[in-house]
Amino acid sequence: MKFNIEVDTTPEEVRRLMGLPDLSEVHEVYLEKLKNVADKGLTPDMVQGMIRNWVPMGDQSMDFIKSLMGGLAGGGLGGKDKK
Repeated sequence: MKFNIEVDTTPEEVRRLMGLPDLSEVHEVYLEKLKNVADKGLTPDMVQGMIRNWVPMGDQSMDFIKSLMGGLAGGGLGGKDKK
């Protein structure tokens, strides 16, 4: 025998029933920060902070990425090394 039960609830009611935390305030703060970034644009400090979070080993990796980017930029501008 098989029973199907349908329950018509809102997401808020299900969240409360399951005992999940209300993250609406966190969501609002996150959206506000996204709006600020959209209005002002990305700053170099923001990009550096994102890369720090994405790349393992912290400052050592940041130094490696900076030297790599500098080498790529220098190689594209200067061509071959002069002997």
